[in-house]
Amino acid sequence: MLVRDAMSTVVLTIGPTHTLRQAAALMSARKVGAAVVHDPDAGIGILTERDILNSVGLGQDPDTERTHAHTTNDVVFAAPAWTLEEAAAAMAHGGFRHLIVLDGGEPAGIVSVRDIIRCWAPARQQVPA
Repeated sequence: MLVRDAMSTVVLTIGPTHTLRQAAALMSARKVGAAVVHDPDAGIGILTERDILNSVGLGQDPDTERTHAHTTNDVVFAAPAWTLEEAAAAMAHGGFRHLIVLDGGEPAGIVSVRDIIRCWAPARQQVPA
């Protein structure tokens, strides 16, 4: 199975000047665990729920902290044609749970560990009541 078969095509894109609270609200509303941060100066980065959690855990104010200060810009990108094994290996090697999927240099989706597990887990069978 390929990344294109597992990835979410719902890509939340935010800017570097959004506050962490704004980012969290947008992520929550769309039920996603990561947002693509498009910074004209730094390029494409990623902000995850863990980045927000770490900031709050340090006592930082989510109403004043800007996403650019918490964005990972040294991103490993996946291609839609990667196998899920390649994506899982990249995540395990890098210690992260989300990969931005680029198609033609543009974000086409995000694949997460959860997406891969859903594909690899056997289909649930309904048990008669």
